[in-house]
Amino acid sequence: MPNSATVYQAMVKVLVTGATGYLGGRLCHRLLEEGHLVRAFLRRSSDLSYLPSSHLALELAYGDVTDLPSLIDALHGCDVLFHTAALVEPWILDTSRFFAVNVGGLRNVLQAFQATKTLQKIIYTSSFFALGPTDGYVADEKQMHQGKMFCTEYEKSKVVADGIALQAAADGTPIVLLYPGVIYGSGKLTSGNFIAKLAVRVLRHQWAYSCDKAKAELGYSPRRLHEGLSEILLWLKELEMIRY
Repeated sequence: MPNSATVYQAMVKVLVTGATGYLGGRLCHRLLEEGHLVRAFLRRSSDLSYLPSSHLALELAYGDVTDLPSLIDALHGCDVLFHTAALVEPWILDTSRFFAVNVGGLRNVLQAFQATKTLQKIIYTSSFFALGPTDGYVADEKQMHQGKMFCTEYEKSKVVADGIALQAAADGTPIVLLYPGVIYGSGKLTSGNFIAKLAVRVLRHQWAYSCDKAKAELGYSPRRLHEGLSEILLWLKELEMIRY
């Protein structure tokens, strides 16, 4: 029977960026369960509490996706890269950070791939936001964002990054794009796990709805459903987001 060192040498070595995020952390656990060697790429300030505290197949590599040299160092000897790192927030004061992390980080991943001789595949986590809205039909990964309107800077940054990833794939880079929808579940309550975070706040009575408060502070004005929908549909038509 081979010893553990021999078995580990035969395993695939995987680098996971965003390893302490909600998705990245769960991915690390799953990869370890499937018997892979996992190198978690994280910042010095990251919360490690959701990563396995002691696992022979888990290795920590410190750096940042916005820092190319640290990414190249972390990729040394790896076969596969799962790029899950992203700035996922509805809004932040310095919106340029969305592009520094979500666009610049992907560009660095692609540059690091060129500098790494062992890497065979990049699995990039895009977002359903990158596909854009639909005109009443169910979209798939072939849908293209029209780029005429963005609800958030996060969405805009993911659309730009998506174009870069698709071009890299067309140029022969072994990159696979994934388009997850809303991700939620038990565990770490981050902006990437927003639905669970919201549910916990409601259950803890940290968020209460008040019609009077909404009227006083937000200018809330109740209207009939068909009136509101008529205005919204006209507005969406003017933006060329729907056709009817």
